[in-house]
Amino acid sequence: MSWKVLITARTFKDVGGPAMDALKNARCDVVVPPRFGPFLEPELLPLLEGVDAVLCSPDQYSVSALSSPPASRLKIISRWGVGYDSIDIAAATRLGIAVAYVPGLLNETVADYTFAMLLALARRVHEGHAWMAKGDWRLFWGSDVSGKTLGIVGCGRIGLAVARRAAGFNLRLIGYDLVPTPEAEKLGIKRVSLDELLAESDFVTLHAALTPQSRGLIGEKELRKMKKSAFLINAGRGALIDEAALVRALEEGWIAGAALDTFTKEPLPSDHPLRFAPNVLLTPHLASFARENGARVSLAAAQAILDLMNGKRPQFLVNPDVLATPVLRATLRSQ
Repeated sequence: MSWKVLITARTFKDVGGPAMDALKNARCDVVVPPRFGPFLEPELLPLLEGVDAVLCSPDQYSVSALSSPPASRLKIISRWGVGYDSIDIAAATRLGIAVAYVPGLLNETVADYTFAMLLALARRVHEGHAWMAKGDWRLFWGSDVSGKTLGIVGCGRIGLAVARRAAGFNLRLIGYDLVPTPEAEKLGIKRVSLDELLAESDFVTLHAALTPQSRGLIGEKELRKMKKSAFLINAGRGALIDEAALVRALEEGWIAGAALDTFTKEPLPSDHPLRFAPNVLLTPHLASFARENGARVSLAAAQAILDLMNGKRPQFLVNPDVLATPVLRATLRSQ
């Protein structure tokens, strides 16, 4: 038995070759749309017709999309990456659709990029390049990194990977997380309240999961609590920040600067105020774009589809409870 597999993850264009081969060798009917995602619901629905599995970008899998006739054969959504806030997990579970992701594989890659942004922002590397590219030669002062305080919001896998890098720069580490972890303590991260973290940090980096409670976590009130000399870095989820408040903070000098790789709406509109704000470093959601690791993530996401197609339990499921429900759309072999 083979499945029809839709691929919307844009990463497949460059690093998905081995994963594509694995799907085709298993005789899957692989469908690649004219352009890759992410797709909003109206664009997504026509693509889902007759599809058994999707290897997806952050497409809009709302309850109405999952309940729609075009999605009636959908058995698994395999997410390229770790963020699944664009998928209605409760609706997927209720409808018998498994949701897979790839936790752990992006930790080091995203932590590398986070620290690259922190260093570039502090030392104004992006500004130096911009002036040189214009044929100019200007000197300006940046900020030291060594000996400062790094506040980590969200001390999960990626937050801890950032902390390990920070140790080499002699940074004092403080962290805010709803759930304390022994590993954070071993790495020397002092657990503090969010207010304390914002007030004490020279650098604040965001790695919290996006939930209804964390949406807009960093708004005007929080930005005003930061030092005027502090920097904000976000390679997590864009909606953790109230972007309108951040624009005001940058324009009015509440903080020294920000480096952002993720945004509430992606692609970031060409006329978005963040594009014109001072002291900001913007990149187009590149933190996971390391070629070698991208190929590994692509294979892992494809393997989740192949496992379920062959009656096996995928290794990493967001909603493992779905496997025990009578509405599960796939057939599992008895273990």
